[in-house]
Amino acid sequence: MTKAPEPVGAYPPCRTVGNLLFISGQGPRQRGSKDIPGVVLGPDGRMVSYDMEAQVRAVFQNLRYILEENGSSWDRIVDMTCFLTDMQRDFGVYNRVYAEYFPPGPNQPCRTTVGISSLPQGGSAPIAFEVKAIATLP
Repeated sequence: MTKAPEPVGAYPPCRTVGNLLFISGQGPRQRGSKDIPGVVLGPDGRMVSYDMEAQVRAVFQNLRYILEENGSSWDRIVDMTCFLTDMQRDFGVYNRVYAEYFPPGPNQPCRTTVGISSLPQGGSAPIAFEVKAIATLP
């Protein structure tokens, strides 16, 4: 990978099996940076607030990098699992941004959204949104 962020653990960013591309969970961090887009840190280094829209857009950009660098494309995503750490607070924003990227139609992927208690820090602060996906290859 040359554009997507480096994994924060012992796993590959993606794996090809037949004509399917399985993409590991992607967070909002940018390659070569520990900063999480939309996160505001206090003087003590702890997270004060975060911007869910900024995180969703950053995650989708990272997903796009992996797709393109592996010979797939956005319209070839067939399934997504999305993880939010605060479903009540963030679902509306996430769902609105998601609809911009995946309008109704024949290429709209299946989707599961899961509320969880936390996601890995992997940067300057805990992340609030992560996605794993499956796409087809030409």
